[in-house]
Amino acid sequence: MPKLTIDEIRQRFSSATDFNEIFDAFEAALNGKIEDIELYRLLFWNDSLTPDELCLFGEKLAQVFPDLAYDVYMWLAKVFEVTYSMYDNYELTLQYFNKAASVKPDEAETYIAASDCYEADLNIPPINYLIEFLKQGLEYVKEKTLLFKRLSELYEKGGDEGQSQYYRKKAEEGEGLHPEQ
Repeated sequence: MPKLTIDEIRQRFSSATDFNEIFDAFEAALNGKIEDIELYRLLFWNDSLTPDELCLFGEKLAQVFPDLAYDVYMWLAKVFEVTYSMYDNYELTLQYFNKAASVKPDEAETYIAASDCYEADLNIPPINYLIEFLKQGLEYVKEKTLLFKRLSELYEKGGDEGQSQYYRKKAEEGEGLHPEQ
């Protein structure tokens, strides 16, 4: 296989439809030690790839470049979130939000992004799962106010006004902890 330039890799990631052609470009990127997450985002948004193929690429990328693992997992979660209605991928969405949280458990963005994918009309992902995920995040996230607010909203959507008020109050208390200077 001839060595591919970065532009050729970029072009294949964004518009190639043949898996082998995309795979060859991926291997060329890894062999070239290219750690540019923007390049791999093109790969993740290639709509000719199946969820299994995206997982294959994402897992390999996170393994080869551990410093990119959080971004890789967050991007895969977001890709699956946007496409789950077509492919019923909300389970993959949650799987990759969990993986991102395992890499950076103190990153509030992971938990907030996961709760953003809740679709009330369909109750997907299951609201109880999201609530538990956010509660796990409370153990690690330093600035808990955002998670308290989101828990309040989720409990309200789920019809538990008592828990909603409890977390709303905790959020309000948390906001008073950091007076402006």
